[in-house]
Amino acid sequence: MKEPTPREKAQKFLTEATQFRLGALLTESFHPRSRNLSDIARRDAAEGLGVLFDVDRDVVERFRRFVAEGRAAGIRDTVVSRLLNGGRLFFTGCGSTGRLSIQLDSIWRDFWQRRQAAGDEHAAQWEDRTFSVMAGGDFALIKAVEGFEDFTQFGRRQIRDLGVSQQDVVFSITEGGETSFVIGTAWEALEAGAKVYFVYNNPDEILREHVIRSREVLDEPRIEKINLTTGPMAISGSTRMQATTIQLAVLLTVLEMTIREILARQTGQPAEAEDIPGLVLKELEQVHERLASEDLRQELARLVEMEERVYRSGRRNNYYADRLAIDILTDTTERSPTFCVPAFKKFDDPEAAESWSFLFLPYATTEEAWQRLLKRRPRPVEWDLETVRELIGEEAAERQHRIIRDIGMKEILRFRIGLDGVSIRPLGPGDSATAIVTEEDLPSLEQEDGFFRTRLDEARQAGADTGVVFAGPEEPCRQAREFVAGWAPEARGVFLQTTDCGLHLKPGLRLGVKMMLNALSTCTMVRLGRVMGNVMIWVVPSNLKLIDRSTRYISQLAGVSYEEACYALFEAIEYVSPRMAAGKAYPAPVGLAVMRLRHGLPFEQAEQRLYEEVAGA
Repeated sequence: MKEPTPREKAQKFLTEATQFRLGALLTESFHPRSRNLSDIARRDAAEGLGVLFDVDRDVVERFRRFVAEGRAAGIRDTVVSRLLNGGRLFFTGCGSTGRLSIQLDSIWRDFWQRRQAAGDEHAAQWEDRTFSVMAGGDFALIKAVEGFEDFTQFGRRQIRDLGVSQQDVVFSITEGGETSFVIGTAWEALEAGAKVYFVYNNPDEILREHVIRSREVLDEPRIEKINLTTGPMAISGSTRMQATTIQLAVLLTVLEMTIREILARQTGQPAEAEDIPGLVLKELEQVHERLASEDLRQELARLVEMEERVYRSGRRNNYYADRLAIDILTDTTERSPTFCVPAFKKFDDPEAAESWSFLFLPYATTEEAWQRLLKRRPRPVEWDLETVRELIGEEAAERQHRIIRDIGMKEILRFRIGLDGVSIRPLGPGDSATAIVTEEDLPSLEQEDGFFRTRLDEARQAGADTGVVFAGPEEPCRQAREFVAGWAPEARGVFLQTTDCGLHLKPGLRLGVKMMLNALSTCTMVRLGRVMGNVMIWVVPSNLKLIDRSTRYISQLAGVSYEEACYALFEAIEYVSPRMAAGKAYPAPVGLAVMRLRHGLPFEQAEQRLYEEVAGA
């Protein structure tokens, strides 16, 4: 079959994808408090961080309202009832919410694994009760999978493959409330008899008016809705930020309450009468206050400036983590589609662009590192061509199956995140290394043969810059600060003190680290010229929603119609697609199209001009 031309592809999108024109959604709009972010952050990194943390106030305020609404107890009761009767708990999502689903699964499993190690004879029966269903499977945790979220049938099939049933509870999590994959999981679970919660972040009236597939879910009385709208994102459309943060806060609260009820049932004692949502709110309020403080922002700004220099010079940055590995991996993965930077590189791929950043865990093999990170074995999507054809038809099957062939277990293990990958990515002058450390990780930083100490000492000796990010309660935070000052005073230290209210899942720690990492990566990319005002102009148009977003940005920045912008976008995608397919570095299609439309340039000159403008940022 002849490959369609860029114009034909654009025409097909304009004709058939009208339900993916999402510019009216609140999450796609521009936050008034971050409108001048790029100017502020380039002038002063600490002030730019202040803007980002100011928008995070929307999360705190929305969670405060959630606590006041009193819904958490009812959701907990439903979850506990199903679990006690042999049911399971599913979290489904795509992109940022898919990575959230994997994180929630990992946090639950980690708690029960620790209980079992401490001698709790009942823990084993609870560990394997949660399942994540991410568009594209576990491969998508480390690298975005193109096009998966556009197919309702894929969501249906992935959750069906896990045997969802009438005993189960399903949280279908979608930042915008319109994601086809997630909506597919909700319908499949409902038809199987499961209790379904639809978790989303846009006003009902806007979704009902503009998105038919969302309206159908909202109008289904058997699906319980959890609307967590906070407002626009700090970066337009970047729902990895505030939308996913509020979802993490609410779902961690539900899991914390569920665990406490299960433990009470095991002992035959009544559950503690503490106000768990109120305690989570206290931890969130206090960690946000510390993030917004002048001292913390100045510390984090030094790390932003270090990473900016490294990336601007074409050098590499390594992260080292253990307890917070899934948190850092989530943030690093999301940088690629948001800011058009190279994804993690497979160890044996000589053609792919070098990853700007990478993550290593303190385990001998990559296979063990993945197991420790996920708290289970990876679960890839591995469908044959006939299955894909049955799901989405002949026309799209072959292309989508080519993508699926490259996201299986073998491909996951090519990302060498264990100690067996460290030698493949040596550091030198101009590079950087940063340890992400919690209270439990502290001995591995303080001891000479500890993982963090060893890796950072190697980096220092090789001439690389170093950083230490610590997050934890007051006394360990003080201890970490004093140690780093004596051992490596030149290291960029960031010390985030969290409040510990005795909660099992440490929500304040998780939420604080998420907001901090989001701000670190966003502010760095803003200073590198990948954001204009608060518009993500380097977004990668890898699915229908992002094609629409890219088209709208081109239209706005170049002053042309939506249709003309769409044609220009598909021409730009065609130009960069060979490099995209090979994993090589490539210019942002949005910026490329804008340069061509503004200045009437051929592609090569448009690319050169785009990079010149970024270099001058």
